Amino acid sequence: MTSKQFGLYLSLLLVGPVVCYPAQWNLVPDDFGKLHLVATDPDPLQLDNEPAFDPETDVIFRLFTRSNPQAAQIVQWNDPQSLRDSYFNSNHPTRFTIHGWVSGEDANLHGLIRENLLAMGDFNVINVDWGAGAQTINYIQARNRVGAVGEMVSRFIDMLVETTGATHDSISVTGSSLGAHCAGNAGKFQNGRINTIIGMDPAGPLFSLGQPDILSETDGQYVEAIYTNSGLLGFDLPLGHANFYPNGGRTQPGCGIDITGNCAHTRAHQYFAESIGSPLGFVGVRCASHQEILEGLCTESGPTALMGGEPSNYGRGVSGYYHLLTNEQSPFARG
Repeated sequence: MTSKQFGLYLSLLLVGPVVCYPAQWNLVPDDFGKLHLVATDPDPLQLDNEPAFDPETDVIFRLFTRSNPQAAQIVQWNDPQSLRDSYFNSNHPTRFTIHGWVSGEDANLHGLIRENLLAMGDFNVINVDWGAGAQTINYIQARNRVGAVGEMVSRFIDMLVETTGATHDSISVTGSSLGAHCAGNAGKFQNGRINTIIGMDPAGPLFSLGQPDILSETDGQYVEAIYTNSGLLGFDLPLGHANFYPNGGRTQPGCGIDITGNCAHTRAHQYFAESIGSPLGFVGVRCASHQEILEGLCTESGPTALMGGEPSNYGRGVSGYYHLLTNEQSPFARG
């Protein structure tokens, strides 16, 4: 953060929005930690000159398998032959990853999760790139595209099932920040048939309970949410069947002062990536309520459960609110 950005950030905290602009402004980091000053008021000065986003052509699906762990194969949602010509194998589980705001093809979570999955076994790993709609300083427009992105992922899943015979039980969709809501919307368009949906610190700004495009526990057969910066960049209330709050869910050890929340926000996908094949795992203690977690308490109220992991907790009866502790740096898992 530059000194100018920091000064502006402090002035906004102390005196509120600048008088000449009716919008509320926040410093929001992208996937690589670069800060952007954006308006998060529903009625800001709009940026009319940004390129149009057409989800049917601008959402790109890149397939990786053990046969092509580094060189992606682009598969078109409306071209079954592109799938037949790829290394996709319906006998292997399929895992989608969806990035967040101001990210794209090279989003950090794509590489981390893909590498850990393919190190563990045979998977069809599909990186969803909606950078054409996410790489904008207009956060509001990016936020309002999560439904359209989710619909395109759903169409792609329809094509997978119809072309290869892949089953919904073999499919999981994970997303980070805005991507978590994209993943949820993919599940909505699939009428909740997807085996597992995992939201990694679902984005908080401009989302509220009851909105039709927010991540919800009805989006999949098993929906898990991981909260690492809830109340700032992440959403503040439980959204999944199972809700994990590492280190209380608001700040994370090893992140220092972390005024913008960037470090804590990105820890969610780092924890999840590490959970794949981790020898220790992230063991959560089931707490009596979400309110207890907010108060730094936890009355044990059921069996422990692993956060993340591969395969997921689907079918294990995992639900509720879980607290766990992590290390300050990788490896984060403490068992």
